[in-house]
Amino acid sequence: MNLDSQPGHIDQIKQTNAGVVYRLIDLYGPISRIELSKRAQLAPASITKIVREMLEAHLVQETEFQEPGSRGRPAIGLILDTEAWHYLAIRLHRGEMTITLRDLSSRSLVEDCRPLPAAQEQPLLAYLIKEVDAFFIRHQQKLERLTAIAITLPGLINAASGVVHRLPDYDVQDMPLGDTLAARTGLPVFVQHDISAWTLAESLFGASRGAQDVIQIVIDETVGAGVISGGKLLHKSGRALVEIGHTQIDPDGKQCYCGNHGCLETVASTGSLLTLVAQRLASQPENALHQQALTLESLCTAAQAGDRLSHDAIVSVGQHIGRMLAMMVNIFNPQQILIGSPLNQAADVLFPAVSRTIYQQALPAYSARIQLTSTEFREPGTLGAAALVKDALYSGHLLVKLLQG
Repeated sequence: MNLDSQPGHIDQIKQTNAGVVYRLIDLYGPISRIELSKRAQLAPASITKIVREMLEAHLVQETEFQEPGSRGRPAIGLILDTEAWHYLAIRLHRGEMTITLRDLSSRSLVEDCRPLPAAQEQPLLAYLIKEVDAFFIRHQQKLERLTAIAITLPGLINAASGVVHRLPDYDVQDMPLGDTLAARTGLPVFVQHDISAWTLAESLFGASRGAQDVIQIVIDETVGAGVISGGKLLHKSGRALVEIGHTQIDPDGKQCYCGNHGCLETVASTGSLLTLVAQRLASQPENALHQQALTLESLCTAAQAGDRLSHDAIVSVGQHIGRMLAMMVNIFNPQQILIGSPLNQAADVLFPAVSRTIYQQALPAYSARIQLTSTEFREPGTLGAAALVKDALYSGHLLVKLLQG
């Protein structure tokens, strides 16, 4: 036995146990210490020690509550103390940076949307740091104890290192976002792909809450997927995004920003869809779409009204996505598939195309029981970043840092 490994092993157990207790109080509070011990499957003495540390750190508080079926004196239960702990949830999106101050209940306290121009004189990283500093100055009267910063963004990202290797529409090469922001603020920084973070948000707050095995696919300006396996985000500490958008389906196709040609994203993203429809409209001067601006909303409305061009274009996207999902279903055997997309406005066109393709190409034993549903959040905003912080508390990783002060 390697004795040098024991302290780390013991610390990991403490971290895990603290996370379990915190999660149970969050889910079931007010909850008694006895009930907490049963649900956590930890000895009463362990519960007492963990709860005492959380009380001293003002992460939980005691409250009286009446237990079901009881007519006696109210019991003393535990609930979370979330108001005095704040964090920043940031989302980088095409042309925009959203910064939200939230407390540990995930409640939004203040939010700013700032421009994120693709072309600017200073490097993008310097611009981001400047915007975070300016947010602190603008809202310094509202800041309590800051615990962390969580950032979500598209592109090629390593969540473990916090390095952004590529970012669509921006001149980014291996940008050390996590380390730089942590050094600037002294706070733990979590960086994750926005689709993976959205998948986690649906698991914690939304349509897949409680499901153990889920595939979520997002069809927007980019195309990607997140996977919940065994109740946890797959590879959450590395490259958690399942890069289906950069799977080559046409070697002679359009070049993608990743450098490859004919990626799924070049034929199934919303931008590529609008481009395709615009090209085909040129040969259909009588089409009603000429009478209005060509947008995703007008396209979906036309498809639902029976316009053949719009209908066939969305069905084509559904078929491309369905073929990719069929392979993923054979690998992950999910309970549920979520689709998050502006094209959900025409779900009665998109979803059947996706479902038919999955049923045709995936193993029947796996595809027969799948539920295909919309994400609860049409636009997650910074809720994906909030999910990263919630997950870090539940795992005990961030919680231990707060307990240590």
